[in-house]
Amino acid sequence: MIDDMLTVTKGVKRGALTFAMALVLLSGLTACSSDNLGDLRSYIDGVKARKGGRIDPVPEFRPFETAAYGLEGQRDPFTPSVLRKPDQVAASTGQGLQPDLTRRKEALEDFPLDSLKMAGVLESGNQRWAIITAPDGVIYRVRNGNYIGQNNGKIVEVTEQKMSVTEIVPDGLGGWRIRESTVALIQ
Repeated sequence: MIDDMLTVTKGVKRGALTFAMALVLLSGLTACSSDNLGDLRSYIDGVKARKGGRIDPVPEFRPFETAAYGLEGQRDPFTPSVLRKPDQVAASTGQGLQPDLTRRKEALEDFPLDSLKMAGVLESGNQRWAIITAPDGVIYRVRNGNYIGQNNGKIVEVTEQKMSVTEIVPDGLGGWRIRESTVALIQ
């Protein structure tokens, strides 16, 4: 019987201890639950009490005016507005002027022509060389016949003041055309 009483007493003590711990934790949580948001609430109340501003009216948009396209007296939008000459037709079919795509590219063909600077001229006998500074900082020596720029540009003349280049550029109609360019000496 005493053993039974001790077991009951231990159970009561254990239950009381558990209850006391729960009570302490609950009171601790209640103490921590005070929000300290009084400053925030007063600021929000102040903002809500302010007088509202005026909102600008929505701007008026003009309705989009549609136009009917009639074929009477108008050109067909799907035909070219510029008639091509026979030599342009030959060029667009691959029979006219074309760049040589089989030749080996030179170092200065990696750069756009307008990014290259002519820094000087060298002469040796009857041969004239142009000194070119590339955007990568490397200095190149070129002469007539060398290729330069990204549009198949071939150097045709080097003078003391400039270098003349003939480029083969697309004409926008499927063919190619020649464009003359120059690179002037930097002063």
